[in-house]
Amino acid sequence: MEMFYLIVVSAMIITILAVSAWTWPALAQEAEPSADPKPEPEASAPRQSLEGVLVTQLMAGEISTAQYRRAVEGLAARDEDRHPMAVPPENGTADA
Repeated sequence: MEMFYLIVVSAMIITILAVSAWTWPALAQEAEPSADPKPEPEASAPRQSLEGVLVTQLMAGEISTAQYRRAVEGLAARDEDRHPMAVPPENGTADA
């Protein structure tokens, strides 16, 4: 008799899972809006970082590698001035 209950409960669980999986795509389609209530504003131009602009100019041949290096050195110096790196103090060796 215990085996009968096990089979019945297993069949019920499988049926519930099958019905859930079968109706899932319909529920997902109902959740999606059919029409946009307000259109997304179009971006005039994608925002680029200064490093990205420099790489684009380098690849296009607008600047030389020496000019690129000088520009990146200037960016690194500016970044160091604005955001100095704080290195934690050494507490000793790991063997101690």
